[in-house]
Amino acid sequence: MRTPVIAVDGPAGSGKSSVCRGVADRLGLRYLDTGAMYRAMTWAMLDARVDVDDPEAVASAAAAVSIISGTEPLDPTIHVGATNVAGPIRGDEVTAAVSAVSAVPAVRERLVAIQRDEVAAALAAGSGIVVEGRDITTVVLPDADLKVFITADPEERARRRAAQDVDLGKDEVDVEDTQTALLERDAKDSGRAASPLAIAPDAVVIDTTTMSLDEVVGHVCALVDTLTD
Repeated sequence: MRTPVIAVDGPAGSGKSSVCRGVADRLGLRYLDTGAMYRAMTWAMLDARVDVDDPEAVASAAAAVSIISGTEPLDPTIHVGATNVAGPIRGDEVTAAVSAVSAVPAVRERLVAIQRDEVAAALAAGSGIVVEGRDITTVVLPDADLKVFITADPEERARRRAAQDVDLGKDEVDVEDTQTALLERDAKDSGRAASPLAIAPDAVVIDTTTMSLDEVVGHVCALVDTLTD
């Protein structure tokens, strides 16, 4: 199979972004970070001073937002209109608001349609694609060729996220505070009515707690190899 559609879900800090980019690069596939799309939508709401706790206001404003995602695994881009928001969407303000925006059904419906269009475009171009998020295996791409759920224990996830925040330029990052924030995000994502974070019955669960990035990438690539058997 030369054009596999690989759907990957998992909680924040599990390592799924690094894994998905690594798999896409190694196999010559496109890559789509749906989490960045929700963060971009959240940035757009904050930039327009929309009350993110007002679902009707968010739904109305979101209809006019143009989100453009690059699919190059080693250089993924994300724009709201002509504005490059790759940096701003990782800020604390967006992080604090993204769960509220992501829970609005109209937002999810619109972004899911865009995500499916990106998959269709990849296949039409003769390329496979790795798509990551929180509802990819269960809602966005239930017929994906391979479904993977990547996780890790909360302490390790917090350590990874804290290290990522330092790489993004934050001066001080408390791992315990990071773990608390991750668990709060887990509860919101798993408990929302619209497309909650869940493990698809036919997904392969990979616990990356004690695995290196290269080991996880290799494991997923090996799973892709079995699709041709």
